Amino acid sequence: MRVTVLSKLICGLAGGSAFLVTVADSKGYLERLWSGDTKGAAFTSVLQAARPPQTAALDHVVPSTGAAWDNNWDKRDPLTVLNGKKKIAHESTEEEELEKCKAKATRHILLIRHSQYNLSGTVDKERILTTLGREQAELTGQRLAALGLKYNILVHSTMTRATETSSIISMYLPDVESVSCDLLREGAPIEPVPPISRKPDCVYHEDGARIEAAFRRYIHRADVKQTEDSHEIIVCHANVIRYFVCRALQFPPEGWLRLCLNNGSITWLTIRPSGRVGLRMMGDSGFMPPDKLTRT
Repeated sequence: MRVTVLSKLICGLAGGSAFLVTVADSKGYLERLWSGDTKGAAFTSVLQAARPPQTAALDHVVPSTGAAWDNNWDKRDPLTVLNGKKKIAHESTEEEELEKCKAKATRHILLIRHSQYNLSGTVDKERILTTLGREQAELTGQRLAALGLKYNILVHSTMTRATETSSIISMYLPDVESVSCDLLREGAPIEPVPPISRKPDCVYHEDGARIEAAFRRYIHRADVKQTEDSHEIIVCHANVIRYFVCRALQFPPEGWLRLCLNNGSITWLTIRPSGRVGLRMMGDSGFMPPDKLTRT
């Protein structure tokens, strides 16, 4: 018995694990094995040192920030919608009217970052997709088609790299309507924290207002008239997507620069009728071979 337990203990230590030591000691095996033996006592002290540290840090609880979820973050809470209605039927009760103002469908918003493009271009029209970028867009289009979802619309930024990416994706989704939107153009949404190279305040002021307007237009719970769940694709840019995610999840928007996205990646937001928001995937590009991954 002594040899067997000792062998297991030594093997455990050799493997870099103190698990067997801890278990053996908790059952009193060590003291029974080595009681009265000075060599055994010395070895026991070594085994004791191999225990996981029992420190206060293990019991540390991260304090809550106290920030509560804002149920009316998109200004589409049923009570807000009801108060905004011009007319209320006299024969209806307030509860019935509130029920009519509740969203019934879930919106799935798939945010696609454009593919790799020509970084040496000095103006937007020269910043076309590279050969690899076109391959990435095809892989993204194939992935979206393979998901087998019923897409309602494809919206894309008017910048060349996003327009080209959207055009290639559309080849795999021929029945999905495609429209462009200037609000989705790349920019600096808000000064990041921690800061990086300093940009003039006017850049954040102008770009931020536009990107926030895009957020309000596209990221919200379903309209009360929508009865079926929807799947919408938005092809745009890394800064826009990162800002959208932070805002939708009610994380500090200044943290947008801490997130990273590969070219052609898919980020999936889900907005429930209650206004709850979920992030089903962030920057997914696992459908691309490793040699096709870029983050330019």
